[in-house]
Amino acid sequence: MSTRRTLYQFGYRRCPDQDRPSPARHPVVVVGAGPVGLCAAIDLAQRGVPVVLLDDADRIGEGSRGICYAKRTLEILDRLGVAQPCLEKGVTWKIGKVFQGNDLLYAFDLLPEGGHKMPAFINLQQYYLEHALVARAAEMPNLDLRWRNKVVGLSHRNEGVTLTVDTPDGPYDLEAEWVVAADGARSPLRGMLNLSFQGEVFEDRFLIADVKMKGDFPPERWFWFDPPFHEGHSALLHKQPDDVWRIDLQLGPHADAEAEQKPERVLPRLRQMLGHDSFSLEWVSVYRFQCRRLERFVHGRVMFAGDAAHQVSPFGARGANSGIQDAENLAWKLALVIKGAAPESLIDTYDLERSAAADENIGHSTRSTDFIAPRTAQELRFRNAALALARHASFAKRMVNSGRLSMPSTYETPLSTPDRDTWSGSLRLGAPLPDAPMRAQDGRPVWLLEALGGEETILHVPNGDSRPEGSRVLVIGEDLMDEHGHFAERFDATPGSTYLVRPDQHLAARWRQAAPDLVKRASLRLRGVDA
Repeated sequence: MSTRRTLYQFGYRRCPDQDRPSPARHPVVVVGAGPVGLCAAIDLAQRGVPVVLLDDADRIGEGSRGICYAKRTLEILDRLGVAQPCLEKGVTWKIGKVFQGNDLLYAFDLLPEGGHKMPAFINLQQYYLEHALVARAAEMPNLDLRWRNKVVGLSHRNEGVTLTVDTPDGPYDLEAEWVVAADGARSPLRGMLNLSFQGEVFEDRFLIADVKMKGDFPPERWFWFDPPFHEGHSALLHKQPDDVWRIDLQLGPHADAEAEQKPERVLPRLRQMLGHDSFSLEWVSVYRFQCRRLERFVHGRVMFAGDAAHQVSPFGARGANSGIQDAENLAWKLALVIKGAAPESLIDTYDLERSAAADENIGHSTRSTDFIAPRTAQELRFRNAALALARHASFAKRMVNSGRLSMPSTYETPLSTPDRDTWSGSLRLGAPLPDAPMRAQDGRPVWLLEALGGEETILHVPNGDSRPEGSRVLVIGEDLMDEHGHFAERFDATPGSTYLVRPDQHLAARWRQAAPDLVKRASLRLRGVDA
């Protein structure tokens, strides 16, 4: 059973490309108007690249699906112009609690410090995020979103791809210099290229349900091992907007997926958990953990992103968050290549960096799955021993794995110049910059990440020296004022410190005292040019 709730529907419209005597050619075609495809298309359009975005549906609104969006994802969405409506609608949270039975084992705070624009997490039904992204896409004159345009054929050409697109008016062909395949876990484009996932599908099945009710549960992530209402298994509870609650219940490896979705099986389970029947069922599904990915994300001029490239278990909120980071990583590189500012080989670093990120997510997801649903007697003994020890010893709490929550990726690639100096603070080479409250030259308050935007930037702390050379330079104390000292603390900034920031706001290089030639070489390396 899957209760459909269509909130937004969009009409098909015929486009000029369908009436041309020969196929139109576009710089980029993105396939799939989910969160990943929309983010990729918006990001490219903001960077001045014309984009066609194709989707085979015409609506948004089948169940909540993804609901947890992490701080780094919100920072990306903010740069794309859609964070504010998400924050206004979403449920903000940062506290998680882990129980065994009725007993609280421990609680954790995902963002204990202040001085950040974005919260640790928000919970928001995926259809609200998609609606905000679609509205933003509609504002962009160089982004053409075509509903009910289904890709049914793909062939590689010299320096491009030809797509056959089916519509209510019949098929037409479309040529693209580059194709971004963000068409989901069942990716038709992946099938057209005869590509398969490598990895593991776990046997345990889980029930996922969205329940509408009035409840006094706080906006926290609650996870139970062996709760009294669902003995021998695990359970998870999250609050969403509109008095909707996300519930995950472990069912075991032998559960009948079709039978478990029927109301006569679902409703008694929910009554037992909630202790009442004053609720309505919004959406229900049964899933299995999957930890798999493509061997390569780049195949000629076709690049895979999000669920089309990799899949992980939902515990830890790694799916959509990782996919949106895919989109960001790819967009700035593809924009530079299309504009002739970087060699085509720069796209290979998308595969390198996001494949490593997928492996990291799959590793965390696999370990979480093994802990939540042990498959052997040895794994079960370890899990039970860790839970027992965590009641009495604080160090054992780190061994309890109820789903390590999504964290931004740190890239170790040729684009990063190794640190030659010793640094403290929270900034890490290859990682996204921590945000900080600043003040602009004209006295306006501004956040550091807002000031950076999506351009390659040199941040410099003056030391009586001249202003560094670069396409874009921000000097701390002149262009941006660090009134609260958060920048100095998080960046371990001392007079003369210089930081080279990538267009995706990850740190490419830093120096205590930077010679101009070092900065220039690092900037070239960032754009994939040997230096």
